[in-house]
Amino acid sequence: MKTLSILPYCIIALFIALQGHAENQLVTYPAPKGAALNDDFTVRARIPGGEWQEVSPYLIKVDEVKDTKHHVEEASMASFDMSGTVEVSVTYNRGKIETAKVRPLSYQITPRIEENKIIFTLDQPRNLSVEVNNDIFHNLHLFANPVETEKPDPKDKDVIYFGPGIHQLKENKLEIPSGKTVYVAGGAVLMGQLLVENVRDVRIMGRGIIDHTVKMGIHLANARNIYVEGLYTTQCATGGCDSVTIRNLKSISYYGWGDGMNVFASNNVLYDGVFCRNSDDCTTVYATRKGFKGGCKNITMQNSTLWADVAHPIFIGLHSETEDFEVIENLKYINIDILDHKEKQVDYQGCLAINAGDNNLIRKVRFENIRIENFRQGQLVNLRIFYNKKYCTAPGMGIEDVLFKDISYTGENAEISIIAGYNEERKVKNIRFQNLRINGQLIYDEMPGKPAWYKTSDMCRFFIGEHVEDVTFTK
Repeated sequence: MKTLSILPYCIIALFIALQGHAENQLVTYPAPKGAALNDDFTVRARIPGGEWQEVSPYLIKVDEVKDTKHHVEEASMASFDMSGTVEVSVTYNRGKIETAKVRPLSYQITPRIEENKIIFTLDQPRNLSVEVNNDIFHNLHLFANPVETEKPDPKDKDVIYFGPGIHQLKENKLEIPSGKTVYVAGGAVLMGQLLVENVRDVRIMGRGIIDHTVKMGIHLANARNIYVEGLYTTQCATGGCDSVTIRNLKSISYYGWGDGMNVFASNNVLYDGVFCRNSDDCTTVYATRKGFKGGCKNITMQNSTLWADVAHPIFIGLHSETEDFEVIENLKYINIDILDHKEKQVDYQGCLAINAGDNNLIRKVRFENIRIENFRQGQLVNLRIFYNKKYCTAPGMGIEDVLFKDISYTGENAEISIIAGYNEERKVKNIRFQNLRINGQLIYDEMPGKPAWYKTSDMCRFFIGEHVEDVTFTK
């Protein structure tokens, strides 16, 4: 009788255990023969209690600026797919581990150090930087992707399929026709650009790599209804497009003008879960530029990680068609970690930067739930209407209706942020800071300890200049 009474509970427990085991998945992709690898790290992963699997560490390059000079450094990149819980082991092959970090810090991943190994557990897909002894230029970029739920049939006539191996593209590029799906499998390396130009209804998917030597690895131009997901590349620009979704794409560049994910004169663009580490601006929104004409509207970046080795993590405005008074509007940046910002030139500083030029009007911009780590050099916020004669033919028309909500900065390197208009006709208006925290301190108009004769902006080291109206700081 006792055995019968506990049998149902044993069956339930077994079902739960099997279900949990089924949810834990790990997929690795061996690097193809001849691929450029980096032996700074040995990377392994496993389902808890299972066998360790090797994860190939590729060679990539990043840009270090020292004393205004650019130096190309060799870093590492590895990736796998996962669901449930996965353990990761990273062996450091360059010497002794004194300290180790796994960033973004907001993920609260505390690695365990065992001699020359770093061990930690992931309970969901993440895009990470693993850093030993505070070395951010020879680090491991570790991309734990979600397990693929959709793989196209290689035999489908509308599928261009690249299996594992190194693929040299004819004339160093592939021009993708309308209606096609390009699938780059894990373990595949493309030597050449994926070009989506004057077409529609194109998908680019997979877990493969566009080699780090290929500038502008993915280029979207005058296209409509485009979906890009899962690959590693150097850059991905979107110009003259409508209805674009870019999801879980990784962009790392090291050369001059190495912007990560530009938007030029495009509408209805969504970035979701992307990772950018770039040798120029990580992500920009411009109006007329590079032969693409018109304003921009409905641009969203969410659930993403940005790292600017040079220039801005987020930059809006600057370029436009002076005679057309173009508008950039309805922009959202939500749930973002900013890992670094390094820019000595004051004109090009700002983690969250809006600079209006060329008679453009920038309005209805929302920055929300953004965590900014201790960057090396620059400003937290830069909102200016200016006449930058190097790039513009006129000052901007205005910046209006900008919300900064739930923004935090932890660090000591931020220089004075700037908010400034141009003249009485070209103003910055209606700027709201809600729950702004600097090193844990909440900045708001009635904050305790603020002398009555201080501006609230003095408490966070923001300079609010002339031709600026209605700047508020609230809880």
